[in-house]
Amino acid sequence: MSEVVIRKAVQEDCAPMLQLILELAEYEKALHEVTLTLDEFIEDGFGKSPVWGAFVAELNGEIVGISLYYDRFSTWKGRRLYLEDLVVTEKMRGKQIGKLLFEATLEYGKSNQYTGMVFQVLHWNEPAINFYKKYSPKFDNEWLNVSIELRS
Repeated sequence: MSEVVIRKAVQEDCAPMLQLILELAEYEKALHEVTLTLDEFIEDGFGKSPVWGAFVAELNGEIVGISLYYDRFSTWKGRRLYLEDLVVTEKMRGKQIGKLLFEATLEYGKSNQYTGMVFQVLHWNEPAINFYKKYSPKFDNEWLNVSIELRS
């Protein structure tokens, strides 16, 4: 196997990144929940006011994994990095690509003076939970996730 390259995402990566996001949604049995269009994704990442950044894992010119993040602020902790999605395409799982992406994101947070990184994991996703446990995270059982849709 050739070497996997971890690099910052560029606009041209958006279409394959969105395909990985759709693959994740299908794995989580929530494909019907994805309403984001490619144009919105590009604008939100590379338009006038970008709201997300990402690292991609590339193998032989193909995007095989992503780590998508954005800024979050805590009135108790200050600037936090929010990891929205860590996805490796199914055929490439188990090859340490997720580890490379996760550690690149952690390093980005450290080098940009974030006070920590936060993320969610589904309670039934044992492979992901076991992966994250290697980093000594704090799992929070006190807070409930809440969301309100602002558009239909």
